[in-house]
Amino acid sequence: MNDLPYRPCAGIMLVNADWQVFVGRRIDQRVEAWQMPQGGIDEGETPSEAALRELEEEVGTSKAEIVAESTVWINYDLPPDLVGKVWKGRYRGQTQKWFLLRFTGQDSDIDIQTAHPEFDAWRWSPLSQVVDMAIAFKRDSYTRVVAEFAPYFPDDRRLN
Repeated sequence: MNDLPYRPCAGIMLVNADWQVFVGRRIDQRVEAWQMPQGGIDEGETPSEAALRELEEEVGTSKAEIVAESTVWINYDLPPDLVGKVWKGRYRGQTQKWFLLRFTGQDSDIDIQTAHPEFDAWRWSPLSQVVDMAIAFKRDSYTRVVAEFAPYFPDDRRLN
């Protein structure tokens, strides 16, 4: 398993005007887990281009602007029972470049019923709840993402 590479991916922390974070409940999970949008980086695509494309593909909107980019790539490993099943068995996990995006639309601009839906529900959540809502194997990487972007949040929105 350790000889497999990581899949290059862009992650999105989308925040609304109240500094709440968009999370979606994955269609393909058997456990109650919510995640931020993310997806692979196509050949010839920059990480920021991938983030904006994934926003449209998963959240159904392009109404957002990039506020910040993570300073490092953040990796996570798949659980052993998923290696070999996910991404045709070619990767051990993902290496992710994360982007903080400010949502510039209205809630009605979000439509998760996209051409290839990944979420069956969505909501805005406080930054302080994002890590606990994630599936267990992503919690360490989400902790790093939250730490990276928390300084951009107003003080009263970091812990609420």
